[in-house]
Amino acid sequence: MDFPNPLLSGTLIQRYKRFLADIRLDSGEVITAHCPNSGSMLGCNIPGAPVRVSRANNPKRKLAFTWELIHVGKTWVGINTMRTNRIVEEALLERKIDTLNHYDALSREVRYGTNSRADFLLEDGGKRIFIEVKNVTLVENGIALFPDAVTARGTKHLRELMQVVEEGHRGVIFFLVHREDASGFAPAHHIDKTYGRTLLEAIENGVELLVYDTTVNERGVWLRKPLPWRPFREEFESG
Repeated sequence: MDFPNPLLSGTLIQRYKRFLADIRLDSGEVITAHCPNSGSMLGCNIPGAPVRVSRANNPKRKLAFTWELIHVGKTWVGINTMRTNRIVEEALLERKIDTLNHYDALSREVRYGTNSRADFLLEDGGKRIFIEVKNVTLVENGIALFPDAVTARGTKHLRELMQVVEEGHRGVIFFLVHREDASGFAPAHHIDKTYGRTLLEAIENGVELLVYDTTVNERGVWLRKPLPWRPFREEFESG
């Protein structure tokens, strides 16, 4: 996914009220940008860190800027969750995901479960593949972790994927790691034990788990390679 226009450079002053961020541009101008990320952004909300923002093409928009990237450690991190599905969709259309490259039709935001919408539905003959996509920005000790805050909604999605598998379809939970510095993936047991246990249950009941990292730079974000994962079963059983 290429950014449609060049990004502007700046430094994060503060993120507040979840969806707002004050940023000092390299020009010296201080702006308030939209923060398109409803999560805690643990580890990716560092005052003084370099950031990149995009400017909206719509002159009537209330906030002219959108926060896109932050530099953490040695890598850029994509914090705009509105980009996540587009990155995955681009990879699906280009058949870059080995276990999801055989399908006849792709649909977006398809109703399923209890008042939920699957991010993608692939249809392969008579087989239906329901895909839930989750954006991952938290990395600790080289391991990408999800979630970065307690998520009852995420747990609900896992149970609904188990239900579609029980009905004879494929259910896929797809974690998109929006950075380049992770060597593996695990559920964030120390943040949301219920989610971690439910993820393990979902895998044991046939839900497929896919984790891919991304190439992230000032030109865009693209799917890169699959990451290994482990469910930390011993932590769930002892905790």
